Amino acid sequence: MSVLARILVVLFAYFLGCIAASIILTIGTLTPEWDDLAAAGFHSGAMWAVVFVTGTAIAAIALLPAMLVIALAEGFAWRSIVIYGVLGGALALSLSYGLDFAGYVGDPDSLLSREREVLAASGITGGFVYWLFAGRRAGAWK
Repeated sequence: MSVLARILVVLFAYFLGCIAASIILTIGTLTPEWDDLAAAGFHSGAMWAVVFVTGTAIAAIALLPAMLVIALAEGFAWRSIVIYGVLGGALALSLSYGLDFAGYVGDPDSLLSREREVLAASGITGGFVYWLFAGRRAGAWK
């Protein structure tokens, strides 16, 4: 029974981590155009809709790699907040490079380099939120 409860906690924490990553990704992406969006009538309801859609996309795209990392963390009982932050950022960056962002390596002031920074920050945030709800007790079911 404790393994089933642990699986439910892991899934719940994963989805909370995806929502947190989505919030950071949405705010980080929209911040440079914030004044233009406010003038155009972009309201908080629209922002939450973007967060929901982005969170769903993050959860779908990152599900298999994240579950592999979560299984390793549970199996080896990794409980460090640093490990989850680093793995979350590395997972987000590896997924962004996997979507062919690697071909756009140019000057460091380009838009895509900023987007990779925002993606890394969202991955780190997702890892921290996952640690907060499930990672602190990784491997406790054994």
